Amino acid sequence: MPSKLEQLKRFTTVVADTGDLDAIARLQPVDATTNPSLLLKAATFPRYAQMLEKIKQDFSGQPQTACEQFAVSVGSEILALIPGRISTEVDARLSFDEQATFEYALRLIDRYEQQGVDRQRVLIKIAATWEGIQAARRLEQLNIQTNLTLLFSFAQAAACADAGVFLISPFVGRIYDWYKNSHKRDYIGNEDPGVQSVSRIYNYYKSNKYPTIVMGASFRNLSQIEALAGCDRLTISPELLEQLSLDQGPLKRQLQENNPGETPSAINEQHFRWAHNQDAMATEKLAEGIRAFASDQEKLEQLFR
Repeated sequence: MPSKLEQLKRFTTVVADTGDLDAIARLQPVDATTNPSLLLKAATFPRYAQMLEKIKQDFSGQPQTACEQFAVSVGSEILALIPGRISTEVDARLSFDEQATFEYALRLIDRYEQQGVDRQRVLIKIAATWEGIQAARRLEQLNIQTNLTLLFSFAQAAACADAGVFLISPFVGRIYDWYKNSHKRDYIGNEDPGVQSVSRIYNYYKSNKYPTIVMGASFRNLSQIEALAGCDRLTISPELLEQLSLDQGPLKRQLQENNPGETPSAINEQHFRWAHNQDAMATEKLAEGIRAFASDQEKLEQLFR
C-alpha cells in the first residue's frame, strides 16, 4: 500500500511549511510557504551563509530592505525545487496599515521579478486583519495573488472570500492549542476545534461557490491532517511529512465539495470587527501571532545590522 503521504496527494495539494531546501528536495511538495520564524531558522543553515553575507554587503545599513531581499532570495531558491508556488510574508508590524501592506507587497513582487520569477509563482502572505484583507483585495485586482494567514475566526474567512483573495491559511494547531489549554482536555480527529473550524470554512466556500482556496496550516499531529484529507491544500512541517511518508496505513478522504454550508451575509468593517471580537480564541491568537512574527522579524533584522 502507498504511504499516507502519497494517498493524501491524490486529493489534497501538499505544501511544505519550511525554508529547508534539503527537506523540500526530499519530500517533493507542490508548493512551499515561509514566514519570519521559518526565515530566522533558515538563516542558521550553512547553505544560506554565503547568501546572507552577500545581502549584508549589498544592503549595508538597510536591515529592513535586507530582510525583504533575504525572503525573496530564499523563496527563489525554493522555487527551483518545486513545480508550484512560494508564499512570502509581509512584515507583521504592518498588519494594521493597509497602504503600507500594499506597498510592501509590491516591493516583494518587484524583487521576485528582478530575479526572473514570474508573479504567478508567488503568493503574498498577509495577516488576516481588516486592513490586511483590504490590502489583499487591491492586490488581487492587480493580478498579485495573496495568502491570508493567521486566520482563526469564521469572520476572517468570510471577509477573505468577499475580498476575492486567492488563498487562506486557517491555523488548525493554534486553535487546538487554545482550546486544549482553556478547557484542560485533549481533542482527537473530528472533535478537534481546529479541524471543525477548517471544515466549516471549507463547506461554506464550496457550497457558495467561492473560488478562494482553503489551505489548512499549523498542524500538531497526524490526526488533524487525516481529519482534513480532501481540503484544497494542507501546509505541513517536514517532521509531519516524514511521518506521513513512513505510515503505510489507509487514508480516507474526509472533506467533500458537496457538503452543505452556511448562507453568506453582508460583510462590512463594523460587522467584521464585532464578529471577530466575539470569538475570544481568534482575538487572542491573532494578536499573539502578529506579536510573535513581529518579534522574529526584528530578530532577523538584527542579523543584517
